[in-house]
Formats: sequence, C-alpha cells, structure tokens
Amino acid sequence: MNRARVAAAVLLLTLSLCTARPAQATTPLDASAVERIAPGVEYRAFTLTTAHGPTRIHLLTVDLRHRGVRAGLLYPGAVAERAPVSVMAERQGAVAAVNGDFFHITEDQHPGVPATGAASGASVLEGRPLKAAVPEGQRFGGALPPGDTAEDVLGVGTDGRARTGRLTLHGQLRTARTTLPVRGLNQYALPEGAIGLFTSQWGSVSRARAVCGTDHNRAAPCTHKVFEVTIRHGRVQRTSTTPGTGPIPPGTTVALGREGGARALRSLTPGTAVEAGYRLASTSRIPFAFALGAYPLLKHRQPLPGLNAVTAEPRTAVGVADHGRSLRLIATDGRESTATGLTLAELARLLRSLGCDEGAYVDGGASTTLTTRDPVTGRATVRNTLDHGQERRVPNGIALYALRRSDGAGS
Repeated sequence: MNRARVAAAVLLLTLSLCTARPAQATTPLDASAVERIAPGVEYRAFTLTTAHGPTRIHLLTVDLRHRGVRAGLLYPGAVAERAPVSVMAERQGAVAAVNGDFFHITEDQHPGVPATGAASGASVLEGRPLKAAVPEGQRFGGALPPGDTAEDVLGVGTDGRARTGRLTLHGQLRTARTTLPVRGLNQYALPEGAIGLFTSQWGSVSRARAVCGTDHNRAAPCTHKVFEVTIRHGRVQRTSTTPGTGPIPPGTTVALGREGGARALRSLTPGTAVEAGYRLASTSRIPFAFALGAYPLLKHRQPLPGLNAVTAEPRTAVGVADHGRSLRLIATDGRESTATGLTLAELARLLRSLGCDEGAYVDGGASTTLTTRDPVTGRATVRNTLDHGQERRVPNGIALYALRRSDGAGS
C-alpha cells in the first residue's frame, strides 16, 4: 500500500470512528512525515479523533518482500526473564520493534511463589519451539474474545510470509516400558494432571508456579501432589517431590508433574533411559520461523464478532497485509497527555483501514512500546508515549531487521 492510500484509509477510519459525534468534531489525518527507518521499513505517526477523544497512532509499515528485511522474535535470552523493548532491540540489532504477548506479571494469590515473567502464549524462536501456551484460565490479559484461545499466535512462516495461526503442543516421554504424554513446555502454569518439560531456555526462576491454580481458576491453591524428574543425556539423573529452581544446564530436561502427572513420573527412577520429544503443531501447513502469542481481531478483512467496544486503552497490534507479504505494527498512546487509546473494536477497524487481511492484538497498557533505531546514534528510540514515562520490562516482542541501516528519513 502506497503512502497516499495509507493516508486516505486512515482519514476514512477517522470519520468512521466519530459517527457518534458531529461531523465538525472530527480531526483529519495530520501531515507528519513518513520516516524511512531502513529500506523496506517505514514509520509515521498520526492522530485519530474517536467518539471518546483523540488518539495518537504510531505505525510501522514493513515490506517483507524487500531484500534483507525480516521479522523475528524479540527475546531477552530466557523464557522466564524480561527486559525493555529498547534494550532487547539494541542487543539483537533490530531496526524497529514492538512489545509482544501478555505475561505472568504478578503473583499475589500464592504467597512465597514468585512471578515468573513468562509469556502466556506459545512462541517459536528461529524455527524451534520455545514454549507452549498455558491453560486459558491461567493466562493474563483479561477475557479472550469469542472464539480465540490461548494457543493463538502471529508470526512469519519459513516461506517468509506473515500469518496468524494456532500452535498446539504434542510431546511425550518414552521409556522401554511406557510412553507418557507431555502437555507443557517452558510454561508458568501446567494443565491439571499433566506433565510439563522445562529446558535450559526456561531460565533460573523457580518452577513452583507451574503447579498452582487450575485450568479455570488462576487463583486456586497450589497442589502438593508434585513429582519432578531431571533427565540428562537421555537418563534420569535425580528425582524430587518439590519443583526445583535455578538454571537448567544444556543437555538437561526437567519433567515436572502435578496430580496424575506426578503419579506417572514416579515410575521413572534414577538411571532409567528416557527419551523426551515435543513439537508445536501449527494449523498452517507452513511451519513458523518465529511466532508469539497474539489474539485475533481481524479475519478475511472482517473484524471478529464480540470485540470490546467500550474500554479504550493503549494498544499494540499487528496486521498482515498483501497476503502475508507486508506487516503493519501499531502502538497507540493513551493514559498519558490527552490521548485516550482505542477499544478492541476500533483497533480492528484501524487494521482493516490499513489494508490488512488479518490482525491481532498483543499486550497493551503500560506494556505498549514501539521503538525505531536512530539513524545517527544507532540507539533504539521509543516513539510512543509511555505510561508514567517508563518502559515496562516484557518477555518478548516482534523485532524487525534490515540488511543495512537507513540512509535517512523520507517524506
């Protein structure tokens, strides 16, 4: 989509969001310049007037067909770890980035159990499974829109095209005598009665939170029916009746079971040969090169039914355009200055107005962050207005890379 079409589409959206107000109360698209962040990556900001007030929109337009342009997972180095978007973007050499999935931000229901900081949804890093989704009742971020699940993701396939989809974990522990199903991978909450695997990518945070709550109630008590097995180089090394803590060495896998899963793991004794296997099965026939948890707003250019049309907040969203060849990354202001943010229904209409075929939202509120690389200093610069002026540490995001740095801003 060229710049004139983007401007026209946003102006039409401005008018559509203001149907509850007199026509003279609408505010047209402002004349802010388009900045060329890198070849194939452009940024602009504009203001929309809605029925509840003005909102500043920050938009990254990404041409995935452009030589050297790609998107990947912004990642702090461990699942149970967080960092500011700008810090991760600089570490990874990204030319631009936005925050990602909702995450386990607080833990006030279970005294003595630390918050892990891990994302709620599934994620894929460089084509390999990083983590699976928690049960829907355990996720953070409020109620899911009708039809969405905690397994919904957005990412880019190995064919270089962006898409939405779902990632479902399939895993097992195999011994000479039995095969045990695995229903968790590097996640802060396991399904009731399940076995979950933790790898070196989990980090050093305690695994105790994984056996707390239920599939439908995050605040339910932690179970005491727990068994943990440490497997190193294909053999059981040790067992424990409590979840462990500390880093997991490369070549080591920890299997943690709760309730029925704990009973099943008790059959594995030190020295037993065990093969652990897992994969994230996608609803797309094309595997994901990277993916992260994201909740659909738009399908086949139509907003999904039942989207919240009342609560306006700072939002982060991603749109897929041109049959997966282009991305639109959006961050909206809100809570600070005069900006009001957008409702989910408004966010879906914004994505549609920008020519998106599909769209999804990720974490918002104080997590909403969009950065671009300064062409002079090379530093990641936050472009949106942050909640209380502070960058929140987040567990992941979407990073944009380009073959070479931009040679300046466009107009």
